[in-house]
Amino acid sequence: MTKQSFIRGTMILLAAGILNRILGFIPRMTLPRVIGAEGIGIYQMGWPFLSVILTIITGGIPVAIAKLIAEAEAEKNETRIRSILRISLAITISLSFIFTAVCLLGASWITSHLLTDSRVYYTFLCMSPMIPIIGVSAVYRGYFQGRQNMIPTATSQIMETLIRIVMVLVCSYMMIPYGIEYAAAGAMIGVLAGEIGGLAVLAIHFRWDKKAIPKPPIAQIGTKKTTGRLSNLRRILRISIPITGSKLIGAGSYLLESILIAQSLAIAGITTSLATAQYGALQGMIIPIILLPSALTMSLSVSLIPSLSEAAARKDLKTIHMRLHQSLKLALVTGAPFSVLMFVLAEPICKYLYNQPDVSSMLKMMAPIAIFIYFQAPLQSALQALNKPGAALINTLIGSTVKLFLIYWLASKPEMGIHGAVFAINVNIVLVTLLHWNSVVRLLKFRMEGSSFGKIGAAMLLSGVVCYFIMYTPWVSATWIRFVSSLLLGLFSYIFFITVFRLISLKDIGRLLNMGKKIIR
Repeated sequence: MTKQSFIRGTMILLAAGILNRILGFIPRMTLPRVIGAEGIGIYQMGWPFLSVILTIITGGIPVAIAKLIAEAEAEKNETRIRSILRISLAITISLSFIFTAVCLLGASWITSHLLTDSRVYYTFLCMSPMIPIIGVSAVYRGYFQGRQNMIPTATSQIMETLIRIVMVLVCSYMMIPYGIEYAAAGAMIGVLAGEIGGLAVLAIHFRWDKKAIPKPPIAQIGTKKTTGRLSNLRRILRISIPITGSKLIGAGSYLLESILIAQSLAIAGITTSLATAQYGALQGMIIPIILLPSALTMSLSVSLIPSLSEAAARKDLKTIHMRLHQSLKLALVTGAPFSVLMFVLAEPICKYLYNQPDVSSMLKMMAPIAIFIYFQAPLQSALQALNKPGAALINTLIGSTVKLFLIYWLASKPEMGIHGAVFAINVNIVLVTLLHWNSVVRLLKFRMEGSSFGKIGAAMLLSGVVCYFIMYTPWVSATWIRFVSSLLLGLFSYIFFITVFRLISLKDIGRLLNMGKKIIR
């Protein structure tokens, strides 16, 4: 077994995350050209319902596993680690098969009554077998996360993405002659194939890990080790239930959001097919662009939970503050330039990625708010790691309630339509991030220097001006040359400004490059 430090583990996940995001955009760019915005809408429409089920099955268990295994690792208690893993697998597999059966048997009713477009039926059938596969994968990832070994998670994600790239495009292309709903179902079969490949890689890593660690003595009935199973079960449930509840609010909000958007657009006088296409553009094109830079914040969040849990077990407040400060500063500094680029270059990005420049208005609306998404993830992980998932639950509930009310109120207005839904989503992102920040500050008496926020804002503004003039000044007739030049020089100018403002130093850049070389070796 290979255990990594907090920063090294984060960098491994970051490298895999960046590679996955880049590779994952291959089908995202080509799929709209194969099945169109309406096909993307059908493909996306089943995901909110599936996300609710997956949240019930895996919402809090991987976090609980990571936290408890990290604590057991600190105690060098291998028997407890294996007990935690077995209990978690038993819970997850049992729930997975129950919900898979419900989805398969109730697919017709669910797609015709809950998902607002009955053409989702075949896509929904194809996604249902993913439930147990994703459930078991989540348990294994939580196990390796608790061991602070991020390599299995990284390699499984890469394998899953590579398989998905090929299979999504092949299966959807083969099914397009039968109709748009069959093409969307074919794309979902490709996703299923990717999940199977990712689980296979995790299983191989687990087998290697099992061989590398000595097997603990077998517990006898009535011994302290056997009774410890009940204690482990209680601890898993105590941690996972509030986290599941918090995530379930987000997933349920996502499901209600998809239903409300469709209903509100119908009230606004928009046809079902156009509403499906607009929803597909928002969820299948715009949101993925917004989340593209979150590879770093997701990597930070995954590494942060066991790191903070270990520090909390030692009552090491200094390390907790240091890790949290590192994570939040990295999230801000790395997310800010992408927020600027997405705002300034919204139209050419949508044109060159999807050949759909008309959807750029939604990207321009969400780009300035994207930085709150990147800042939010480490804050939520900190609350979970420090045994305050209830605070995250309440914050998410407040944000979701406000969002759903605003969607119904604004998206039903003919003059706003889908842009009303985008505005509501933006309000939710900002509100939940501010509430999480308030919870962390009150819990830890934590603070960041206000000058850091001001310097990042100044760097964003200046690099945005550079980016705008390069793109929209006709110094060369070829638009794509101006676009590429604007992207590159916008990024370089941002790096220059944050170096001048001493947000990072040349030494920091050198340290990151050296760390990258070590990870490669």
